[in-house]
Parts: sequence; structure tokens; C-alpha cells
Amino acid sequence: MMSKLKYCIYLLLLITVLPKAYAQNRVVQYVDPFIGTENSGNVFPGPSMPFGMARLSPDCQVINGKSPNTNSGYVSGGQVYGFSHMHVSGTGGGAKYGNIQIMPITGAVNLKDHQSSVKQESAAAGYYTALLERYTIKAELTVTHSTGLHRYTFPETQDAHILIDAASFLVKGSTVQKLVNSSIKVISPTEVEGFGTVAGGWNEGAPYTVFFYAQVSKPAKGIQTWFNGVLSTNREVKPVKAGGTGSSGAVLSYTTQAGEQLIVKVGISFVSTQKAKQNLEKESLTKSFDQIRKSASAAWNQLLQRVQVEGENTADKTRFYTALYHVMLMPSNRTGENPLWKSKEPYYDDYYAIWDTYRVSNPLITLIDQKRQEDIIRSLIDIYNHEGYMPDARSGNDNGLIQGGTNSDMLIADALAKKLPNIDYAKAYEAMAKNAETEPVRPKKEGREGISKYKALGYVPYGISIAGSRTLEYANNDAAVASVAKRLKKDAEAAKYLKRASNWQNLWRPVTNHGANGFIWPKNESGEWEPDFDFFKRGTFKGYLYEGDSWTYSFYVPQDVKKLIEVSGGKQAFISRLDTFFTNKYYDVNNEPGFLTPCLYIWAGRPDKTSERVNAIRAQYYNTLRGGLPGNDDSGAMSGWFAMHSMGFYPNAGQDVYLVTAPLFKKVTVNLLNGKKLTVNAIKLTAQNIYIQSATLNGKNWDKAWFRHGDIINGATLNLMMGSKPSNWGTQNSPPSLLDNQQKTN
Repeated sequence: MMSKLKYCIYLLLLITVLPKAYAQNRVVQYVDPFIGTENSGNVFPGPSMPFGMARLSPDCQVINGKSPNTNSGYVSGGQVYGFSHMHVSGTGGGAKYGNIQIMPITGAVNLKDHQSSVKQESAAAGYYTALLERYTIKAELTVTHSTGLHRYTFPETQDAHILIDAASFLVKGSTVQKLVNSSIKVISPTEVEGFGTVAGGWNEGAPYTVFFYAQVSKPAKGIQTWFNGVLSTNREVKPVKAGGTGSSGAVLSYTTQAGEQLIVKVGISFVSTQKAKQNLEKESLTKSFDQIRKSASAAWNQLLQRVQVEGENTADKTRFYTALYHVMLMPSNRTGENPLWKSKEPYYDDYYAIWDTYRVSNPLITLIDQKRQEDIIRSLIDIYNHEGYMPDARSGNDNGLIQGGTNSDMLIADALAKKLPNIDYAKAYEAMAKNAETEPVRPKKEGREGISKYKALGYVPYGISIAGSRTLEYANNDAAVASVAKRLKKDAEAAKYLKRASNWQNLWRPVTNHGANGFIWPKNESGEWEPDFDFFKRGTFKGYLYEGDSWTYSFYVPQDVKKLIEVSGGKQAFISRLDTFFTNKYYDVNNEPGFLTPCLYIWAGRPDKTSERVNAIRAQYYNTLRGGLPGNDDSGAMSGWFAMHSMGFYPNAGQDVYLVTAPLFKKVTVNLLNGKKLTVNAIKLTAQNIYIQSATLNGKNWDKAWFRHGDIINGATLNLMMGSKPSNWGTQNSPPSLLDNQQKTN
């Protein structure tokens, strides 16, 4: 029997140890959804589940007399005119979604003027709240996977109203959305259903329809609907026939006591109002707002705590776990919600775009949530089976704009190199080969534009949009195709694509700028160099190089850095070139073509300089403020860069290789789905001790600044001894390049 003294000691341990352990596991507390809502980060602050379909967030109409220039619908300090159920995270270009919007108000109903400033804003993973100052209404939001929940606390009034707009959508950018049709029906004083059909937006998409079914916790005393802004007592607004358009909505009116709360539950679906109702009944019908809020938080915590970090700096944990949170918002899991075809395969939408996410976000998902990445790839293959191409971008059930190469190829190669199961790699290779060989009918949305000329000339000629970056990306895509072909024992095809993976050299011109020799340069179909080209000329879809200049893209050969170093004049010349790039501030931190560039020092034998650059970028461009991201988060790509570099290693996408960099934390533990753990210990890490002096992997000396997926996936411990000065560690064994990786597959 336990003595009184032992019992007291036992209780003391429970009091002191368990709360600390619990707090360590409640990593969701470090998520701040407001990070990235300013400085063009374009993230939304409202609640979503991991890879959820419902993304419920405030939409802002006016700020300083101007419409907000944001894809998320949200602007700090803006006037909120409603809370809609569909959003994307961190994207650029034209806006998408903003569908099925709800707004609580008091007083007279004015459909054109009901926006309100907000204060007392707060947000967490799975929750948002603010006070609507104009109406003194407290708004609270939470979600399940397919439903949005609103809790509105009203003042005492005879004129409380809930506006439900079936025709809402976000308007921003050159490729704007347009209303196609809408309908709404008040089924009873507590039930409303309808839909909104919208076309266009960022991906210049075909019409998509969002259906909804809503329940309110209190019967309305008054019911109105509107059509094209005109209120009536009709309970239904039917769709407009014969190609017309019509906006529709409903007004539910109430008498409320001070502090009275109205709960609105909204199920959404891309299939039907009946499916929207089923989603609501399945996910939220019998649960309270607080129960669902707790469930959403728990779901996020379960996912985020797969990575545990140790350190004293709370701000660093906030930056890190918010970054992981952003990575896990998209793409959207719409399995069972595909209106285009029926399939037993997973269905994901909102690839926005793979050009952004293949570089780091998808490899990070592979590491933390491997089954999810398998499903994402199976979804891409299923889209190919039904539509003829794997998308590089997709939203609203329609493919989006190709930003360069066919980067679904990179996901397939990455998955096969890391031996992800449950994927039909033979079918995937069929899709990859089509990308590599066939001129697409819709080159803006699928395949490789100019592929015929690329095959004939060895490059995409000047005159075709973004010809330079296309050539570089096609070469990297070809390396991915070669990798998959080799692993599938298609040796002849592997050899063909391996040769094509060197096509980037056909645009390498021996010209000098700021001491660097050799640059990517435009070449016309006749093989002549373009005379009037600027080393620093940046482009969009209409330029020669997409979201970068020749300085940036002349480092973009991730499949064969060894050869890139050779044509640049050798290791010392390459190091000097990188130094010039960073010192002269040519490096563009907020666009993806430069994501890998800080790690290129490792191939040249200077991993210490990689640690310097990564440490400086993390400190300068990522913080805990609302503008705490370098720019568009791009579906979590920017956040993914920070997250993986904070863990101490970074992927070379499309391969099974990770590059070792200085971690942000003294200890990082990744709980792999196979039950094993990957632990990175940064011994003696301080703000000054950012240089790796020595390393061991699983107790053995490790003198390489890189490792393979197979080295860690069955559990591993990487110990990094840190110091304040550069060392010789990792200088002699460069990461693999093109031929090395092909030999590895044998």
C-alpha cells in the first residue's frame, strides 16, 4: 500500500509533469491563422478542417474606399459584408470562390449597404470570431469537413436578420468570376436551401455549382427572398431559364433578447442540395457549436503533433506550426463530391498550383501524412483517366492555367522514388509519357505547350510564352519521366528522357554579368540568340521566364546541379556566383523558382553557406505578424519552405534526396505513419551556433550534407553538432545529380 509520503510525491508529479506534457502535445495552440493575411500573403483567417471542403471566412468589401485586392476575400481593417463558405489559401491571380455567404444584421434591411467594420478579432485552428461594430453582433465560426457553423450573439432588438446570399462570389483580378445562375428556397422557418453557379476566376474555369442546405436554431418570424436585389415575400427564387443570370437570397427576421444566440448550420456540396443536407446531418446535426469547435481543434492537433519541436522560443513555434497548418489546408478533399463522374478513387480539387507545391509542400505531406499524398496522386491519375491529362492546376472541377511544366510528373517521380504504395505507377507513367510527347489541344490548361518544337529543337523557341522557363521545367520533368521509366524497367524510354533532361544546356549562352559566366538566354527557332534581352527581365505568362529572371533561372537545374556547376566554371566560380546572387539581393524570396537555390552551395562543398542563407531568410522574411510571409503563400508553398528548413532538411523534389541545413529547433521529432520516429537533434544550437561541425545518423558518423528517404523512413536519429564557425563537415560528398540518380535505380 502506498505510503502517505509517496502518495504526496505522486500527486506532485501529476500536478507538475502532466500539464507540461499535455501542453507540449497541444501544439495547435501555436497556430495563428492571421499570419499571412497581409503583405499579399492572401491566406484566409477563417476555419477549415485539414484539406477540408468548407472554408468559412469573412469577406471584406471596402477598405479605405477601395475594393480589397486579395484572393482570400479578407483584408485587415476592411469592412466585412458576409461570411462565405468557399475559399482558397495564399493564391495569386484572379480570385476564386466566395460562395454561399451569410451576414447577420440589425435594423432595416439594405442589400447594398450592410457591411460592418470589426474589432475584437481572434482566430485559431478551426475557429474565428469578431464583433461586428455596426450591429454589436458577435460572430463566431467553426467547421466540419463539409459544413460551416455560425454562432451570432445579438443585442436586444425587434429587427434582427440573417441574410443568406446564394449568388455570392469574390471578384478580383483580370480573370474575374461571373454569376451564371442561382436559386434559393425557404423550406420552413428554420430551413433554407439553394445553389449558386459561377464561372471563370483564376483558372478561367467552366461553371461550377455550390449547393447548400441551412438550418437555423430558431424559427424566423419573418421571411423574405430577393431576386436581383429586389425583396419580396416569395419563399422561392427559381433558376433563370435560357441562359439568363439572376442573383438570389433570403432574409430571415427575428426578435432577439440581449445576448441571445442564433446558430446557423450550413451543409455544402458540389453534387446537390440533397447531398448538402446529408453532409449537414452526418457531420453536425446532433452536435453543438462548441463540440464541433473542439473537434476541429482536435483534428488539427492530431495532424500537427506528428511533428514535435523543442525550444524556448514561443514565436518560433508559432511560425512553425502556423506554417504546417498552411501546408495542410489544400488541396481540397472532395471525395464523394465530384459532379463530373463517379469513381471509387479519391477526388481532390484546388491544386493551386502543383507548380508551387511540388517543390516542398507535397514532399512534406509525404513525410507527415503519407496516406494523404497517396490519395492525392491517385486523384491525379483518376482525373487523367476521365479527362486525358493530369492537371498542373485545378479549381472548381476544371483544370487551371499551366505555369510551366507538367509538374504532376514530379509528384509521381517523388512518390515512386520514396516507394509510396497503392499507386498505379504504370497508368501514371502513361499519363507522364503523354505529357512528354503530345501537343495539347488546350495548352493553357494541360500538357506541355510547344512540346513538338521542344522535341525537334531541344528547346522551346523564343516567341512561345515563357519559352525559357518551359525549357528548363520540361527538362526537369523529363528527368522525372526517366526516373519512373527506369524503375518500371523501361530502359530504352528511360535513356531517351534522360538525354532530354539535359536540354536546358541548349539555352545556356556564354555571356558574363557581374562576374558570373553563362546564363539562360532566349533562342529563336532558327537557333539565333535574342539580341535584346536583359539579365534581370522578369515575366509572367507573357514573358520569357515565368516569375523570375535569368539570374534566378540560371540556377534552376535541380536534376543535374553537378553539370550546372561545371558549365558555370567549377565550384569556386559557382560559389562566387551564388554569393553575388544573395549579396546583391537578386534572390527573390517570394517566388518558387528560387526555392532550392540556398541549398545549391551544398553541391559546391559549402554547406555552411547554405546554413547562413537559410538562417537569414527565416529571420528576415518570416515572422508572427499579419504580414509574416514573404508574399503569396501559394497553397502553403511559402510556408512549406519555412517548415522544412526549420526541421533541418529540405527535399530535392522528384527525387528521394533531402539536403541537410541548420535547424531552427534543438530537437525535432517526426512521428511517421509506420509508427517509427525521425529525430533531429541540433546539439549546442544557439543564435550564433548555426554551423554543423559533425553529424551522426543512427549512431554512425555521417559526413554528407544530404541523405535519402530510405535512410530515415524506418526510423532514424540524426545528431548535428553545432558550432559558431564553418567547418569541413559535408564538404567532400556532394548530393547526387542526374546520372547518379539513374544509377541508383538499378
